[in-house]
Amino acid sequence: MSEQRLGILGGMGPQATQDFYQRILDKTDASCDQEHLPTLIWSDTSMPDRTTAILGGDAEGCYRRLLSGARLLEGGGCTVLAIPCNTSHYFADRLQEDISIPLVHMPRETVGVLTAEGKRKVGILGTDGTVQTGVYQKECAAQGLLGVSPPEQIQKLVMSIIYDEIKRGEKGSREKFAVIDRWLREAGCDSAILACTELSVYRTYHGLPDYYLDAMDVLAQRCITACGYKLRMV
Repeated sequence: MSEQRLGILGGMGPQATQDFYQRILDKTDASCDQEHLPTLIWSDTSMPDRTTAILGGDAEGCYRRLLSGARLLEGGGCTVLAIPCNTSHYFADRLQEDISIPLVHMPRETVGVLTAEGKRKVGILGTDGTVQTGVYQKECAAQGLLGVSPPEQIQKLVMSIIYDEIKRGEKGSREKFAVIDRWLREAGCDSAILACTELSVYRTYHGLPDYYLDAMDVLAQRCITACGYKLRMV
């Protein structure tokens, strides 16, 4: 078998990209350098904000930038592509048509885990761009789940943790997250998806119960196995 090489199209944001690669390392069953997965990381920090681009009208410019980055990694010999940014998966199916290597679809794989677990009503915590474009709601519906997004006041708290705190290098407010958690449980959700990589970073800092499925964790696991490597058994 020819060498497998993972391409990570990151920078959305940089801290999330670093966290994602650390998860690749932590979850790979490796006892030395040579047993780890060869990886190319393109941290394109000049990528336009995905939520602003999609909701503000410059989705095409954002897509061209994503495609350029994907082709850069493809040209670098990558055999599997990962994008540790949930909102950018608004473009995922189109991007897959324009490149020749497989893109691991983070929302689709994540919802698949909950489907296999028999979940029925799933809370979706992500950016306005992820929530308003229905990236996760569509995947939930396709797999027979009900995906629900927070009401306006709760969504503002989600966005504040993402943009006012994590993206600015802070660890995120436990108090704000407690309010979000209360809403999810009162709404009857039997699980919730951390559908933003900044929320994945929040989880790294604070820890969260199994009620929350971290999409970035799912992506890391699927990338490892897609490249033919084994997962570390915890």
